[in-house]
Amino acid sequence: MAVVSQLKIGDSRVIESRESTDGVTIRRRRETPDGHRFTTYERVERPNLAVIKKNGARELFDRQKLSIAIRQSVGKFFNSEVELEKIINDVEDSLYELGENEIASRQIGEIVLDKLAAKNEVAYVRFASVFHDFKTLDDFVRILKAKQKDK
Repeated sequence: MAVVSQLKIGDSRVIESRESTDGVTIRRRRETPDGHRFTTYERVERPNLAVIKKNGARELFDRQKLSIAIRQSVGKFFNSEVELEKIINDVEDSLYELGENEIASRQIGEIVLDKLAAKNEVAYVRFASVFHDFKTLDDFVRILKAKQKDK
C-alpha cells in the first residue's frame, strides 16, 4: 500500500475501465511501468452547494458528512453497502435537482427521511429520532402512528 501512495497517476496506464455499482463513478484499474496495479475512482464534479445550518451559518455541502450522518443513524438495517450508497447517491442527486445554490439543513434531513421511508421503516424511525431530536417515548409513538397512516 505504501507503494501506491508514491505513484503518479500520469506514469500509469489504464488497463480496465468500468462504471461502478453506484452508477455515478468510473472505476479504473491502472498499472505503472514497473507492474504495480491500483484502482482510481472518478466522480463528476458538481457545482458547490451551500448548506444553511439551523443557526444561519453557511457551509459547503459535504457528501462525506451526509454519509456519516446516515450511516450512524441507520445502523445495520440495510442488506449491503451498495444499497446504503445508493440512498446516499439518491439524496445527493435530489439536492442538485432542486437547482438551488443554497439549501437548508432541515430540507436535506427531510429528503433523507423520504428516501429512508421508501426503503426501510426501522432506518427511517432511527434517522427521524436523531433528526427530530426525540426526547421521550411519546415522540417515537407519534412518528410511528404517522407512518402507519401513510401506508
